[in-house]
Amino acid sequence: MARLELTNIKKSFGDTAVLHDISLDVSDGEFVSLVGQSGCGKSTLLRIIAGLETPDSGDILLDGKSVLNSAPKNRNIAMVFQDYALYPHMSVGENMAMPLVMARLPLYARLPGMRRVTPVGRRAQPQIRAEVEKVASQLRIDHLLDRKPAQLSGGQRQRVALGRSLVRNPQVFLMDEPLSNLDAKLRVQVRAEITELHDTSGLTFIYVTHDQVEAMTMSDRVALLQTGHLLQVGQPNALYADPANLDVARFIGSPEINIAAGERLADGVKLGDVTLPVGVDGTGPVQVGIRPEAISVSNAAGLAALEQPVKGPALSFTKRMIEDLGPEVLIHGHFTHAPDGLVRIRAQKSGVYGETGALSRAKTLQVMLNPEQLLFFDAEGQRLSAKALAATTTTTTAGAA
Repeated sequence: MARLELTNIKKSFGDTAVLHDISLDVSDGEFVSLVGQSGCGKSTLLRIIAGLETPDSGDILLDGKSVLNSAPKNRNIAMVFQDYALYPHMSVGENMAMPLVMARLPLYARLPGMRRVTPVGRRAQPQIRAEVEKVASQLRIDHLLDRKPAQLSGGQRQRVALGRSLVRNPQVFLMDEPLSNLDAKLRVQVRAEITELHDTSGLTFIYVTHDQVEAMTMSDRVALLQTGHLLQVGQPNALYADPANLDVARFIGSPEINIAAGERLADGVKLGDVTLPVGVDGTGPVQVGIRPEAISVSNAAGLAALEQPVKGPALSFTKRMIEDLGPEVLIHGHFTHAPDGLVRIRAQKSGVYGETGALSRAKTLQVMLNPEQLLFFDAEGQRLSAKALAATTTTTTAGAA
């Protein structure tokens, strides 16, 4: 295990700035995901940690010691790439053993034939074999050691790539979108295996992905990047429930958060023909963030009643379409007072959903907003602090101003 500290990392390629003053502290044994849209700088930051890229400025500390000028092989940091990058002519066991062969044997003894005839090769082989078998057993691929990569499934190849890195016994384990080449069902399986691997190994993991589901379900903390800027770092639920700004709120959560224009009043924030009993700091325009699951439909049979009925302002909603997702539905439409604004509602079905057809027939719905889950932002998208002004709204919505 190791503590990793990134301090004021900057990187440009020519005139294009890729990373802007990134600082991040990863504790011993922590699982941190770097998440963001393609091109935000996640993989570049990972390559800088591994030593494959050199930052323009800043420092990288491993257990308090700078490794900025250390070669990649001397950093004791393992990396799994998006491509499995397995040697097709070697068996699984030979692929996994290669890092140990390169590290422990001199150049003349690295060829397979020379490993068997040279004294140094014969001495190293039993120990290398034992270490490979131990990691293969941990990853449940010990029965595949004699197969070639072409004989493996995508998930098995991914585990071989993980094993090839683990045999090095690294201090830090880096993964660059390792599940992107797998189908949806296999991604769920390997995601669980990586989480289990982290729990059993105790290694420090840094995981790059553009998939928020992977980041939210696997990580101790999530670091969200956008256009080379580190927007927010925190526990997964903190980024969802307490985003620092509108960009974080929009990225975290599926479907994306709904945004509606509000108007400040002395007694709250006006949204359409209702007034939200919330006092918002500052002056100027207000944007109201409403999660799809923070809206409940009050007049459509076939939707499950909430365990705790929402007590909040009611709005008229014009339905456009429905997406049936099995146990739940996504209702697309707009608040009747704002026809240009797309709004999505996530609702759970009840047992009579298929019998009534009420939701399919309805054109206009009455919806209730959950005041406990409303978020407020200024015109530039910065989070605004807010507090309840009436007894019916008991929860304070607070954030970074």
